[in-house]
Amino acid sequence: MEPLAVAFGVCGAAWGVACDRIGARWPAHEDGSVRRVDWRTPVVAIFGAAAMAAVPIRFDGGVERALFGAAFAAMVLLMATDLDQRLMPDAPNLLLIALGAAALVWGGNSLVNRQPVWLPVAAAVVVPLLLYLLALPFGEGALGGGDLEFLAGVGLLVGAVRLVVAVFVGVIASGVAIAVLLLLRRITLKSYIPLAPFLIIGAVWAALLPASS
Repeated sequence: MEPLAVAFGVCGAAWGVACDRIGARWPAHEDGSVRRVDWRTPVVAIFGAAAMAAVPIRFDGGVERALFGAAFAAMVLLMATDLDQRLMPDAPNLLLIALGAAALVWGGNSLVNRQPVWLPVAAAVVVPLLLYLLALPFGEGALGGGDLEFLAGVGLLVGAVRLVVAVFVGVIASGVAIAVLLLLRRITLKSYIPLAPFLIIGAVWAALLPASS
């Protein structure tokens, strides 16, 4: 692995640990408690290391690396807060939306540089709306406002096709995880398993896919 990827990975791991500690405190818990270090800490650290190490491997230009480095850093924070509090705060989601809008305006070597502007914008609206409608039968909380904001930001950042890929990968990954946990008897059919962490993994996966010719 090239030295720059190692450096990005080390910074990503450190950021993951910091995000875990941020997520344990922010937004503040109603009872004022702060979760201690547990299994979520290494999960977020490993995710941060893997996501950030991939940035200089996948993206060549400095602007592109800065764009997706910032986007992946926001996703690491979202992973931490959702694992701790089942919450996707507005601040990192709004950063993703702003980065997606910047990618659309800049063009350059972004993932949406060859797409008409209306297509990522339409995906950012239509895909979250469809998922929201599909989640209605599962009751309140199946898909929250933070999840919808996240998907909108991802749509602007990576475009329509990659957003669909991100959702598909996230849903499949969550299904596999649930099946494994059920087999291991770590959860029951009544247990709550958040979808957002898997959507975040799917979003990183989709962004890292090779560019189409």
